[in-house]
Amino acid sequence: MTSTDARTDFETRIYQRLTDTAGADEGTRLPAPTDLRAEAATGHVRLSWKPVAGAAGYVIERAEAGYVPVIVDHGGADVPAVAQLAFADTGVRDGTTYTYRVGAVLGADYPVWTWSEPISVDTSQGHGSARTPVVAVKVDAAHVVGNLRRVWEMIGSERLSQLLLDGDQKWIADEFASALRRVHDDLGVQRVRAHAILHDDNDVVRRGRDGSVTYCFDRVDAIYDQLLDIGIRPVVELSFMPAALARDAQQTVFTYRGIISPPADWSEWRALITAFAEHLIGRYGIDEVAQWSFEVWNEPNLVVFWTGTVEEYLRLYEESARALKAVDPRLAVGGPSTAAAEWIERLAAHAEHADVPLDFVTSHTYGNLPLDVRPALHRHGFDETPVWWTEWGVGSTHFGPIHDTAFGAPFVLAGYAVAQHHLDALAYWVASDHFEELGRPDRLFHNGFGLLTVGNLAKPRYWAAHLAAHQGDHVLAHSVDGDGAAVLVQCSATRHDDGTIDVLTWNGTINATLMSGDARLDRNVRLEVGGVDPAITYDVTISRIDVNHSNIAAACPADTVWPDEQLWSRLRAADALATEPIVPTEGASTVTGLRFDYSLPMPGVARIRLRPVRSTSGTPQQRSSDQPD
Repeated sequence: MTSTDARTDFETRIYQRLTDTAGADEGTRLPAPTDLRAEAATGHVRLSWKPVAGAAGYVIERAEAGYVPVIVDHGGADVPAVAQLAFADTGVRDGTTYTYRVGAVLGADYPVWTWSEPISVDTSQGHGSARTPVVAVKVDAAHVVGNLRRVWEMIGSERLSQLLLDGDQKWIADEFASALRRVHDDLGVQRVRAHAILHDDNDVVRRGRDGSVTYCFDRVDAIYDQLLDIGIRPVVELSFMPAALARDAQQTVFTYRGIISPPADWSEWRALITAFAEHLIGRYGIDEVAQWSFEVWNEPNLVVFWTGTVEEYLRLYEESARALKAVDPRLAVGGPSTAAAEWIERLAAHAEHADVPLDFVTSHTYGNLPLDVRPALHRHGFDETPVWWTEWGVGSTHFGPIHDTAFGAPFVLAGYAVAQHHLDALAYWVASDHFEELGRPDRLFHNGFGLLTVGNLAKPRYWAAHLAAHQGDHVLAHSVDGDGAAVLVQCSATRHDDGTIDVLTWNGTINATLMSGDARLDRNVRLEVGGVDPAITYDVTISRIDVNHSNIAAACPADTVWPDEQLWSRLRAADALATEPIVPTEGASTVTGLRFDYSLPMPGVARIRLRPVRSTSGTPQQRSSDQPD
C-alpha cells in the first residue's frame, strides 16, 4: 500500500468506532454535578463543581445566545470529558454571555444522563486591565508532602523492527536506536510499547503446504536483544495478526499492511501465544520476562484496527491471557488497549465474571488529559490493578499542525501532574519521528508524533519531559493563587537529596485551537520559596520552554525541507534547553525565603532551580552524581 493510499484509508476509518452508547443501560446513570460555578477571568472562564461518586470524568456544555449549545471538545480531542473538578474554558470572546452545564459520565463510552443546573457568566467581568495578571506561587522548601511518581518512564514507539533496517536504511536504524537510548539515559524510560511484533515482516508464523504451522523468532530475538542492551524492557503488544492465521488477510492498516483481522482458528492463536511466551522465557529467563508485560492488541474499538466484534476482542483477550498464564503465572497480561478510554469497564466486567486474569489496564487519549478509570475498576474488584495509558499525546492527527510547536510542552506537564493521582504510567506517543505508519516524513519539521526529530533534535515536548524527569523525588508543599491559578498556571515543586530545589511552573490549555497562543492568557509569576536554610547560598537558574526558548523549529527557516550540512550544524548547536541565571527580586526576599518574578506566556514552561553551592561557613555543598544540567 502506498503512503498516500494508507493515509487516505486511515483518515477515513480512524473515527469509526465499534462503541455504541445509544442503548446504554439505565444502571449507568449518574447524578448531576452540584455547586457548578463559573467565574469570568482574563481570557477564560473558570468552571468548578463538586465531584460525583463513581464518575470517570465530566462533560461540559457551552451555550451562547443565538447559537446551538455545543460540547466543549478542546479543539478536537478524542475524549471531550475532563477528569478535573476545575477547568479553564479558553478561546471565549470578551464581552459575551455564556451559559454552561456539566454532566458526569462513568467513562468515555457512556452518555451524560443528567445535566447540572445551568449557570451563566458575562465575560466582560473578566476583561478590564491591560496589565498582564500576576499568579502567586508559594513553595515551602522545608515541608515534604509526598514522593514523586515517575509516570513518564514508559514511552511509545514506532514498530521496533526499524532496529533491523539495513542497506540504504541503516541510518534510520541507527538514529532510531540512538533515540531510544537518549530517552532511556535522559528521561529515565524503562519500558517501551510498540505495534506489530507479530507482523509478517518479522516472519514469526509460517504455514506449510500440508497446513502445519511453524514458528521462527529469530528477528524478534534480534529486536529484543537490542532493546535490552539499551536498558529498556518491552511492553509486548500482541499484534498484528500473522497472515497464516488470519480470517481475512486482506484487511490491513498502515503502509506496512498490518493485518487487523481476528484469527480463523482460535486454537492456532492460542498456540502462537503459548509458543511465543515459552520461547521468550527459554531465551531470556522467567525472572527477566516476568518484568515485561503483554498487552492484547491495539485499539480494537476502532474499525481501522479490528474487523471483529467487541465479543471477539474479549475472546482474543481471554485466549491470550489464559495461554500466557498457562506458560507461567508470573507473566503479566492486560488490555483493552483502546482508543479514547473506551471498553475499560467491559473488559473488567468480563474478567470478573469469566475469571480471566487482568494484571493491568490500558487505554489511550489524545488532545486531553487521562480520565480517572479507577471507579470502574473498583466496581469489578480490580482496585489495586495498575492503570497505564500506553498511548497519549497532544494530538492524534498524523502530520497535524501541533506536534512541533511549544503548545505541547505545558500539555505534557499537565498530563504528568494529573497522572500523579490516578495512573501508574503515562506513555507519550512516540519517542522518535522515525515513524512510518502513513509514510516516511517528507521534511524535517513535518509535525510528527516524536519527541525527537529525524536527526534526534529535541522538540519542546521533549524538553518538558526532560524537566519532569530531572525533578527531585521529594514533593514539596506549594500553592498557586490568582487569575488562572490551577487551571492555566500549575506547579510542581520538588527537592533532591542534595538539597537542590526545583520549581516547575507551566501555563497551558488543552484547547488546541490556541496552539499559537492567546496574549490574554499570558501571565507573570511571583514565586516565593520559603523554608530555605539561611546558612546556604544557592546558585539559581531559570530554564524556559516557549515560542522563543527551547523551540528547535524556530531555529530552522520555514521553507526548509531537509537541512544541508551547514544548517544541520546550526540546528545541533541550537539543540539545548534554554537556561540562564536569575537573581531574587531586589528587596522582596527574607532570611528564610527568596522571591523571583518572571513572565510565563501561554504556551510556556519555566523551571526555577536553586542549587546549594556553599554554606555561610565556606563549606562547599555536596553535589549528587545524577544532578542534571
